[in-house]
Amino acid sequence: MARKDKNQVPVETAAPDTVEEEELYPEYKPSESDGDMFGGTPAKKAENFWPAAKRLVGLLRPERTMFAVVLVFVAASVVLTVIAPKILGAAMDVIFNGVIGSQLPAGVPLETLVEAQRAAGNGQFADMLAKANVVPGAGIDFVELSRLIVIVLALYSVASVFMWLQGFLLNALVMRVVYKLREDIQGKLNKLPLGYFDTRQRGDLMSRVTNDVDNIQSALQQAFSQLVQSVLTVVGIGVMMFIVSWQLGLIALIALPLSAVIAGVIGSKSQKLFAAQWKQTGAVNGHVEETFSGLELVRAYGRDEEMLAEFDERNERLFKASFGAQFVSGMIMPAMQFVAYISYVLVAVVGGVRVATGQMTLGDATAFIQYSREFSQPIGEIAGIANMIQSGVASAERTFEILDADEQDAEQDSDLLPEQTDGHVRFENVSFSYSPETPLIRDVSFTVEPGQTVAIVGPTGAGKTTLVNLVMRFYELTGGRIMIDGVDTRELSREQVRSQVGMVLQDAWLFEGTIKENIRYGRLDATDEEIIAAAEATMVDRFVRQLPQGYDTVVDADGGTVSAGERQLITIARAFIAQPSLLILDEATSSVDTRTELLVQHAMAALRTDRTSFVIAHRLSTIRDAHTILVMENGDIVEHGNHAELLARKGAYYELYKTQFQGGHETDEVAAEVH
Repeated sequence: MARKDKNQVPVETAAPDTVEEEELYPEYKPSESDGDMFGGTPAKKAENFWPAAKRLVGLLRPERTMFAVVLVFVAASVVLTVIAPKILGAAMDVIFNGVIGSQLPAGVPLETLVEAQRAAGNGQFADMLAKANVVPGAGIDFVELSRLIVIVLALYSVASVFMWLQGFLLNALVMRVVYKLREDIQGKLNKLPLGYFDTRQRGDLMSRVTNDVDNIQSALQQAFSQLVQSVLTVVGIGVMMFIVSWQLGLIALIALPLSAVIAGVIGSKSQKLFAAQWKQTGAVNGHVEETFSGLELVRAYGRDEEMLAEFDERNERLFKASFGAQFVSGMIMPAMQFVAYISYVLVAVVGGVRVATGQMTLGDATAFIQYSREFSQPIGEIAGIANMIQSGVASAERTFEILDADEQDAEQDSDLLPEQTDGHVRFENVSFSYSPETPLIRDVSFTVEPGQTVAIVGPTGAGKTTLVNLVMRFYELTGGRIMIDGVDTRELSREQVRSQVGMVLQDAWLFEGTIKENIRYGRLDATDEEIIAAAEATMVDRFVRQLPQGYDTVVDADGGTVSAGERQLITIARAFIAQPSLLILDEATSSVDTRTELLVQHAMAALRTDRTSFVIAHRLSTIRDAHTILVMENGDIVEHGNHAELLARKGAYYELYKTQFQGGHETDEVAAEVH
């Protein structure tokens, strides 16, 4: 039940989506009834993961110096953390040697005691005693033990400070990167042609610039920092394990290839599911935005249940996509933990045997076991980080699609047009189409003299709104040219063209703020006196004076504190204060009652004074006094002339007029007007 804007590209001319939904989420097969529920460009498949990931990392390039500092702090923290277990193992040896030494007779050489144990058949104990640095008769050296413990505590303390510093700097760095990304996206949106928004659902675009950017921020803020730390920790611990015991090191490394296989197989699957998850998130957001924007219409037609059912359907698809993504990616951690436990068991058994046989000290064995536990932890973290990175890259792909969209042609200001034009407009063989296969406007030519009012009438879809949008350069011509005071609009910047034009649309849009601010939106440097003068001229002042706060009354985007007619009058005052040379009134009275229409007509009459005006109207009674009436059918001007002339011809305009006022039956009143 998609709401379609009046300026939106007709459905038959909109570019179709080219990516099948099942490519994103294989378990889901869209039905023909899905229609345009997804709106916008779909997220890409997993084959774009590495280009998108590389580009995502590239966002950090402007902050590379600070990022290098962050990496130094991370590396320093990892080095200190990795060294600490080795020193703690030495402390364990001090305790062990002290306990064993206190049980041996003082003054007897260690070699003698070792040989005595061998002679007594205690070969394993003798081997262990020979490997240990035992002083017979001496107890625990608490001075050395205290020194080692202080060193370990100092290493962990400094490592923690380094980790805090890197987190602080990384957060600041990422926030600047995301700030710039949001700025780039907003700047990009301002450079995109109107046709880009016509063919995409607004909720999906909102999801890309909000949810997806937030997800990118989380990925940069957490995933990449943890990834660097985890990788360095794995490398550092791996080196230390081989220093302590290369035999046990080989056993511990069994976990690496198995973990890589698990991460590769499961990760590739989860990437597609995360792409589908964010795609479905955009679909849900689009439906919610559509429902609340058209809530009055939904309630008026009693479609609450249908809209809720549609939401439930989309929400169900989002649930399935999210559940699938989280379930699959959640399998990585347990699988890798299982591999780590197997490695830990093997290390503990083999290490115990080597200590018992005197091939390594108890302290080294203790240090190695701690290393093996810490070795599995970063591997598991890498698996969890993969989950976040997959999601972040999927969001990055969607965001980069906006940044990569084709912009409007670059242009420069020209001095060919004076600051205030006379309002002479000429169409010369103008042609336009939303798609090459379906031409809409063909070879249209006409001239409007300064100060004249031109009315454009015709059935829905005839191209009336498109014609005036071409004047505003919302779309670019496919043929011919439009001249303003003898200057081709394509030789002017869009800003220059639009600065000469004021628009009053059927949808009376107000921004959140005061009535005064909404009127001033037409010309930001307008004084309060000019605002009041514009309001008086356009019938706004008469109802504003009755409001408790007057011109300081706050209205929201829907203008809830004022009526539909009053909103329309405010938009007319906004156009009035802009002092345009050209004026476009697009169905400006179609949404108001007959009584309010009279006020709007008076306001528009004041607005049109001494201005060239284009008026689009379905109510033909409102354009009887137009200098020229253009009758359009299927993109062509089939008739033109004033009201009386067109009625006398009894052509297309006559049929429209007769149908509208007499329901298809000519009366004496129509006949009298014709004659």
